Amino acid sequence: MNITKEQIDDLNAVVKVAISKEDYQDKVEKILKDYRKQANIPGFRKGQVPMGLIKKQYGKAVLVDEVNKLLQDNLNKYLTEEKLDVLGNPLPKQQDNFDWDKDNLDFEFELGLAPSFDVNLKTKKAVTQYKIVADKKMIEEQVERIQKQYGKLISKTEVGKKDEITGFFANEEEEIDHKTTLEMDKIKSKKAIDALVGKKVGDSVTLNTKGLFKEDYLLSSALGIARDKAEDLKIDVTFTIEEINEREPAALDQELFDKLFGEGKVTSEKELKDKIKEDSEKQFEQQSDQKLLNDITEKLIDETKFELPAEFLKKWIQISGENPLTADEAKEEFEKSEQGLRYQLIEGKIIQENELQVQFDELKEFAKGFIKSQMAQYGHMDPKEEELESVAARVMSNQDEVKRLSEQLMSQKLLDLYKEKANLKVKEVSYDDFIKEAYS
Repeated sequence: MNITKEQIDDLNAVVKVAISKEDYQDKVEKILKDYRKQANIPGFRKGQVPMGLIKKQYGKAVLVDEVNKLLQDNLNKYLTEEKLDVLGNPLPKQQDNFDWDKDNLDFEFELGLAPSFDVNLKTKKAVTQYKIVADKKMIEEQVERIQKQYGKLISKTEVGKKDEITGFFANEEEEIDHKTTLEMDKIKSKKAIDALVGKKVGDSVTLNTKGLFKEDYLLSSALGIARDKAEDLKIDVTFTIEEINEREPAALDQELFDKLFGEGKVTSEKELKDKIKEDSEKQFEQQSDQKLLNDITEKLIDETKFELPAEFLKKWIQISGENPLTADEAKEEFEKSEQGLRYQLIEGKIIQENELQVQFDELKEFAKGFIKSQMAQYGHMDPKEEELESVAARVMSNQDEVKRLSEQLMSQKLLDLYKEKANLKVKEVSYDDFIKEAYS
């Protein structure tokens, strides 16, 4: 067998594979002999079928199968040994009237080659790195939410402007019949507030759903309907009151602090606010980091210029899927995936040049950190090491989970690298300003 490469240009090449009869003959003969031993053909005893008949019936199929195996194995080996960085897979060139009866068989494959380029993390224009701070207003609101959440309910006889009302929403035509608890301070409609204030248990009021709540998403849960159905819903609903309560805020005392953070870890209102600020800003950092990663990705794609073997890739997309595409469909698919492919190449270059790797031990520690944070969300704040080890072992035995965690860890490594080497400008903002500025 002989394999040679013809370079068409920097991004395209043709590999020629010449297979001689000696490369496949022994293997084909052995398989046909095995077929002969097992063949059951009327008129012949088992194992006594003439080899000529076996070759006539099975010879071409066996030959094609064995030659294709030879091609696949040796072509992959050649690409690896020659260190050819290809995009997609080699595409066999169409050969009209190919003669499988010849002793020597010649094949040609088109290659799309990865471009050569440099990546400069010091982009021309600096990328904004947002530092989100929890301001005084946000902290005070969080303290109020905590006091409300851990406060106690005091039964009342009539509705006031800050009360919680439990009752049923109903609308026969829309098939709404749902029990819910309304918080008066979350109602936006002045007409609805006026209708509810002063009402007693057993009273019913008619409310219009348009602009009922300060936050639109509350309507679907209040009515017990899908969110898409609740959007732009403008109907009258009847609300029948079953229970009225005033929520007395919890005192900011040691009992509450211990309940929230564990015994003795927070001992004053100031420490509570400091802890809220610290925890909030840690959560904000995840959002600002994701924004930074996205922005640097876009900037690198924009500023790292290189050509792709576009025509080859369109042809490969056209025939490589489960169902073949038309030329126009393949072109559209290429255009949709081009940016992603460009970043894959850029990211691969960055990972290679900076020797970023995911080692098993650090992946396991990363998994344990992820598990610990998940447990904390369910109130399990201090899991034992053996518990983390046990859960991590189960996670690491799942290949899909390992892949997902590896990708997350590599993203973290890239983010750390960008923070160290990229052209960044730090901007301190409140959370509200971050949302307005980053996602407007």
